[in-house]
Amino acid sequence: MEFRYLPMTERDKQEMLDTIGVKDSEELFKDIPEKVRFKGELDIKPPANEFELTKELTRLAETNVNLKSHTSFLGAGVYDHYIPSIVDHVISRSEFYTAYTPYQPEISQGELQAIFEFQTMISELTGMDVANSSMYDGGTALAEAVNLSAGSTKKKKVIVSRAVHPESRAVIQSYANGPGVEIVEIDHKEGITDLEALASELDENTAGVVIQYPNFFGQIEPLAEVRELLDTQKKAMMIVSSNPLALGYLTPPGEFGADIVVGDAQVFGIPAQFGGPHCGYFATTKKLMRKVPGRLVGQTKDEQGRRGFVLTLQAREQHIRRDKATSNICSNQALNALASSVAMSSLGKQGVKKMAWTNIQKTAYMKKALEGNGLSVTYQGPFFNELVVNLGTDIQKTTKRLLEKGFIGGYDLSTDYEELSGHMLIAVTEVRSKEEIDKFAQELGDLHE
Repeated sequence: MEFRYLPMTERDKQEMLDTIGVKDSEELFKDIPEKVRFKGELDIKPPANEFELTKELTRLAETNVNLKSHTSFLGAGVYDHYIPSIVDHVISRSEFYTAYTPYQPEISQGELQAIFEFQTMISELTGMDVANSSMYDGGTALAEAVNLSAGSTKKKKVIVSRAVHPESRAVIQSYANGPGVEIVEIDHKEGITDLEALASELDENTAGVVIQYPNFFGQIEPLAEVRELLDTQKKAMMIVSSNPLALGYLTPPGEFGADIVVGDAQVFGIPAQFGGPHCGYFATTKKLMRKVPGRLVGQTKDEQGRRGFVLTLQAREQHIRRDKATSNICSNQALNALASSVAMSSLGKQGVKKMAWTNIQKTAYMKKALEGNGLSVTYQGPFFNELVVNLGTDIQKTTKRLLEKGFIGGYDLSTDYEELSGHMLIAVTEVRSKEEIDKFAQELGDLHE
């Protein structure tokens, strides 16, 4: 047998054509003018059987550089973290990976509880009152937060720091075009948001301010000072995009008075897998609970007094009056949210804190190793996971040479910041060993010379 499925036979095909009263498949296209129809054979390979196809795809896959073949120091939003083995065991259960929207609570208790636990853990990490069931990724969650701030305050200006992830800023701009929200970007100074520039841009028309914590350069933003500035504009919301792993050690944004905290849960239980899919989270205050995009799962009791879970709040126009809707997002990353929940549960509170602390320590060791090899670390403020190093050379050429040495190098910052030409953003996570860090720093130092 050449296929793992039953292909359509010529007889099957003819029976279908007969049923709909059509002579042959060509007749299905009769409404398309003859002159625009393609005549001839497509220039593609002939079909292969399953064995041959699997063999070819395996060969192609093996040409990729991956996290098993090379040691990675590339972050910039996608990270190589430890994933407990139990994660794959749980998410591979068919009742989870085939689950659809849990509209019927009587048959979806497992899925609903998994989402509820995710919400609870995100709320605890961020220090916020409520969190939704998850979103597609951190970028779309942040864009939804921007639109929510504009819709809630009835203002049309949102200030975004250039120390926010460049891809997230692009998503924000796309989302803002529809409702006509004005996005004003302010620069960074020594790797953190320029607070003087922020103060000068704040006015009565400001709906919100977007800060990343830790920011794109790995620097820790002074959220207390940002909050103090915003208090002069009482209706301007403080929107924080945050790495949830960092919140295992850093003070959560909720304690600084953040109105909305969003981010990406890829750091918990979700492999890098060539860039996606991810799992965004969205947490906010009780005051904004009814405007949260996506959905929230609530805990209740049934007629027998047993603990149960149901979908409680949804802000989409399909579920509420159209003029009250704040988002058209109707889905969530349930399977990836489950992976993050299992990873966080497996690590536990102390484990998450220890993992975050290890990231801080190993990144600090990388800074020391780089400087010991004659390299200059650009920003000297407190940092998490990532740091910027000035190589003064073509980063793309350096990256290619690092690949030859078995390393996936850091991110070329000149891609998004012209002023940082020759600078590389390097990520260090808990899975990197002392030997790997030392060797990488040595190779960079040698290439720099």
